[in-house]
Order: sequence, then structure tokens, then C-alpha cells
Amino acid sequence: MGRTKFIVGGVLILAAVVYLIFSATKANAEYFMTVDELKAKSTSMAGQDVRVSGAVVGDTIQYDANTLMLTFDVAQVPGDQKEVDAEGGLAAVLHAAVIDPNRARLQIIYNGPKPDLLKNEAQAIMTGHLDSSGVFHADELLLKCPTKYQEAVPNQVGG
Repeated sequence: MGRTKFIVGGVLILAAVVYLIFSATKANAEYFMTVDELKAKSTSMAGQDVRVSGAVVGDTIQYDANTLMLTFDVAQVPGDQKEVDAEGGLAAVLHAAVIDPNRARLQIIYNGPKPDLLKNEAQAIMTGHLDSSGVFHADELLLKCPTKYQEAVPNQVGG
């Protein structure tokens, strides 16, 4: 009889641990999406934590140093590395996204200091949530400058 109590107790403890792990993982889950995907699912994704990536559209950057409010738009870029490579690499993809007026765009609001790497054609990866009006409120902002990913051009010899 004593052994049965230990087995039942062990099973209950194991079930509780599995439940806690599952609920914590589900609560902290973030979806990684492109601008197109987020816009397509905007009604079901409103309020949920998501991670989205896009190309910074330089002429939309506005920053208020008094309130630390930063707003800018990002344009759709492919989420698949094979597609990025097929289109000529990250710098080419970011450039094409920014100059294409037909690409889907997403307005971003971020509260905090303006990052030095926030420039036209930078890749922005943001974590946050979409509000009911379709504006993305970023809690975290990571930027990659495209010039760091361009291949070095060999020096030309003038003749």
C-alpha cells in the first residue's frame, strides 16, 4: 500500500511539472512573421506577441527626443533565406523593398532611444504586438545595417 502512494504521488508531481512547462512555453511563445503574413492575419494576431521583420523606409522615420517616441514604416521582405539569396542578397532585397511603392508596409511605434543603426534600408526585427488599428507597437527593436552584408568591391585600377 505504501508503494502505491509513492507511485501516485510521483505521477501527480510529474503531471504538475509537465503542465507548468507547457503553460509557460505557450504563454511565452512568439510568432515570427513577415509584414505580409502579419497583415493577412491582423484580426487574429491583434494583441498577441509576435516578431516581425521588414526593411526600414527612411523617409518615414520620426523621432521625438522629449517623449522618446519613435515611429517609422517597414516594407515587406521575404522571410525565406533561399528567396533572399535568389534576389541578390540581403542588401539588394532591402533596397528593392524600400523603393517599391506597391510593397506592403507596416507602421511601427517604439518608445525608447533612437538606435544609431536606424536608417533607410536597414533590416528591422521587432518584437511586440499589433493593435486593432493595424499599428505595430514594438517592445524590442533589433537593426541590421545592409552595408555590413554587402560583398567587398575590389579596388579598380584606373588606366
